Amino acid sequence: MRIVNMHVPYNYERMQENLVRLLNRYPIASIESIGQSVLGKLIPHIVIGDGDKSVHMNASFHANEWITTNVMMRFIEDYLRAIYYDENLNGISARKLYQDTSLSIVPMVNPDGVDLVVNGVPCLEPYYSTVLEINKECEGFTGWKANIRGVDLNNQFPANWAIEKERKIPKRPAPRDYPGQCPLSEPEAIAMVNLTERLQFDRVVALHTQGEEFYWGYMDCEPKDAAHLASEFERVSGYRAVRTIDSHAGYKDWFILIYKRPGFTLELGRGINPLPLSMISSIYKRTLPILLASMYA
Repeated sequence: MRIVNMHVPYNYERMQENLVRLLNRYPIASIESIGQSVLGKLIPHIVIGDGDKSVHMNASFHANEWITTNVMMRFIEDYLRAIYYDENLNGISARKLYQDTSLSIVPMVNPDGVDLVVNGVPCLEPYYSTVLEINKECEGFTGWKANIRGVDLNNQFPANWAIEKERKIPKRPAPRDYPGQCPLSEPEAIAMVNLTERLQFDRVVALHTQGEEFYWGYMDCEPKDAAHLASEFERVSGYRAVRTIDSHAGYKDWFILIYKRPGFTLELGRGINPLPLSMISSIYKRTLPILLASMYA
């Protein structure tokens, strides 16, 4: 019987409970906290394998893109099960990937924001009043991408952050797009930088929605082998590879700029965020080959 049910929304509590059960059933991975959210939620980090190639994946930087956590949780279960029982996953030996790769996963970068969208307003002051003020007293949060303080976590990284600060319309906390008063002002973004600096990943993959495409370049700083990886991602998924867009200060941007290694932002599915769970099976089917390719290619 499966532990992960990707057909219902993942809030923070459900994710944490499922992770504990998964690691108890498949004791071939480890879990730690890489930091805390604004509201003090521990941000979990799962490591699977101890191979020479270091690959990182993350999900739910943006609150209303919580469906990416559903995808990541299903992938964690499928991968662990395939390793444990020495099975192939999508035709690829899971144990071979396990032996060759150290896989790092942060399945929910923005737990406070996800809980706001999925569960509603927290009953804790000053956040209850502040969030309602930011959201213009509306208690519907389907358009909320930011963390609980109204800062867009994927506009927080020191990769030409000042450009985004200058041109973003929100100049104060907002449901989306506000980059903060300075780079790395938010604990969730700091946790991701500290993790990356500690583990020195060879490549990173960040799950977002939507558009059925992925971005793989930044300011001509990406290495030559990034094009090969992008071609393989495009081949196995049918998603469109886009080298660059006019955007800065994202996690992938910062990683490429600082480390000169391959980084990818995947825009899963197509429609209006938050994408409906009726799409989850088709989204997962097209995402799984990319996640695997990020380890073998």
